Amino acid sequence: MSDRDYYEILGVDRNASKEEIKKAYRRLARKYHPDMNRENPKEAEEKFKEISEAYEVLYDDEKRKMYDTYGKAGVQQNFSGGGFDWSDFTHFADLEDIFGGFGGSIFDMFFGGGHSRRRSGPRKGDSLRYDIEITLEEAAKGVVKKISIPHRVGCEACNGTGAKDGRTETCPVCHGRGQVQHVRQRGFSSFISVGPCQNCGGRGYIIPEPCPMCAGRGYTQRTTRLSVDIPPGAFSGMQIRLRGQGDASENGGPPGDLYVVIHVKRHEIFERDGNDIWVEAPLTITTAALGGEIEVPTVIDGKAMLTIPPGTQTGTVFRLRGKGIPDIDSGRRGDEFVKVKVMIPTKLNSRQKELLREFERESGEYQKAGWKKFFERIKK
Repeated sequence: MSDRDYYEILGVDRNASKEEIKKAYRRLARKYHPDMNRENPKEAEEKFKEISEAYEVLYDDEKRKMYDTYGKAGVQQNFSGGGFDWSDFTHFADLEDIFGGFGGSIFDMFFGGGHSRRRSGPRKGDSLRYDIEITLEEAAKGVVKKISIPHRVGCEACNGTGAKDGRTETCPVCHGRGQVQHVRQRGFSSFISVGPCQNCGGRGYIIPEPCPMCAGRGYTQRTTRLSVDIPPGAFSGMQIRLRGQGDASENGGPPGDLYVVIHVKRHEIFERDGNDIWVEAPLTITTAALGGEIEVPTVIDGKAMLTIPPGTQTGTVFRLRGKGIPDIDSGRRGDEFVKVKVMIPTKLNSRQKELLREFERESGEYQKAGWKKFFERIKK
């Protein structure tokens, strides 16, 4: 994954519209086409991948929102192995539109011809989504969750072919290509269209005898028990990609992926702000006036001691450095901010009332002087 800012890579403002983002990508894609950079094809390929990564994130509303909120940590889980790979790119139609006749050559160069084969041959199985809810403490410390996923899996009896004992025959119509070409003649013009072979369903082979275990489908239903490793610093909206744990393909392709979407529960006392934590702590009148130490809760480290200076007012905010949530990339922890609230007693016995009245008498002159200064400032 590139270390540069995605907006900087595409040369657009952070408030750029989707149309502006697409226009910038089209311009840069043409600029770094290998045919335009024959002196430095490797450099052009790396640059092309960099701008495509930025486009993949910024053109997608959900990914862009996560990137704007959490930076690259917010989108890296969507990419293969935590880093962008061409298998993560979903805008091949845009490339074909940009390059026209060059489409085939550029796909072969960057994707090893894989994109073209994927469209005409066996298709990847459907990807699945699983939403999971965790506590703030689990998000902060990291946790392993067990989940059960009902999905399609390749039939073991026929190795996913749908044919009894896995015995298949090459399709006589498409000759194993999985697609057929149709030519229509209009005057002096020829119109050529390519589509999946109807005889074999795009597989490239036919099934002489269906598999009795899967009735020729090539897959069966199963519920799989999986362990999901949720890293420290996880946040709501984060996606964890489990490769190959989605549905099996219906025509011999690879299985889809499973996307586990994280939702962090709202906490009773803590409020999260990125990697920082906010909490409100009660403070007695005497501690606020005289100072002292109070015990405050933290998300990871249990209780922590906070020193209160004399004369602390309600609403004062104190910082506990490094007591927040770990950054999902660096592991560096945020801070905890403690907002104190001076608690006014509602029930007093006679002795307590008398002591407060005595305090008021002792501090009367001081309070009068303070009010006098206050009104003088107002008049000015």
